[in-house]
Amino acid sequence: MRAIFYIDGFNFYFLRLKHQPQFKWLNLKALADCIVPAKATVEKVNYYTAPVSGKIDPDAPRRQQCLLSALRTIPEIEITNGRFLVSKKWAVISKPPEAKPDTYAWNMPPPDLVRIEKTEEKGSDVNLGAHLVRDALLDKFDTAYVLTDDTDLCEPVRIVTKEAKKHVCIIAPNRPREHQRPIPAPSLAKLASSIHYIDDAELARSQFPNEIIRVGKKPVIKPKSWVKANI
Repeated sequence: MRAIFYIDGFNFYFLRLKHQPQFKWLNLKALADCIVPAKATVEKVNYYTAPVSGKIDPDAPRRQQCLLSALRTIPEIEITNGRFLVSKKWAVISKPPEAKPDTYAWNMPPPDLVRIEKTEEKGSDVNLGAHLVRDALLDKFDTAYVLTDDTDLCEPVRIVTKEAKKHVCIIAPNRPREHQRPIPAPSLAKLASSIHYIDDAELARSQFPNEIIRVGKKPVIKPKSWVKANI
């Protein structure tokens, strides 16, 4: 059985890895091999992401580049970059208003509108959906594994399962609650041929070594803050 993975990087990060930093140094091909049945071959792992900003955390771009360099050592992994769009917009304020830090004192009554700076990651869901449908129509896989909880991908998944008659396994990226499986978006789960729940043991088995040796290049070193997260 031919398998191709389609991984929504930021969806995976914010729903799972951000809360479990000990698993951030993740070899996605190794994770794919953990998930597929024994007789399946992982033909390709598509990873959709975007360059992060250093505005809040100046070291974040360097850590991301370390991970991308590690992923590029695996021939089956292909990285597709979207982009971040930062815009300033007017937004209606919630009542009662909330802010960080929690001790912030609002002038009363608070304004109805506030100016906000909104950061959006653009392109990943469109790229993932387009590649999923293209590969199905070109008969590049028997099963597609789609790691996301983004309901914007419902229509591509429907086309692949209902029209192209291909098997799509939705991988729930959510962090499992105590004694409970994570719950994927119901609209995605309804369209999926099957669902897989990533457990912590799979993430633990799929970590890169702390130092990755590359021929003719400097080794890739796991970021120090991620090493500390393992302690």
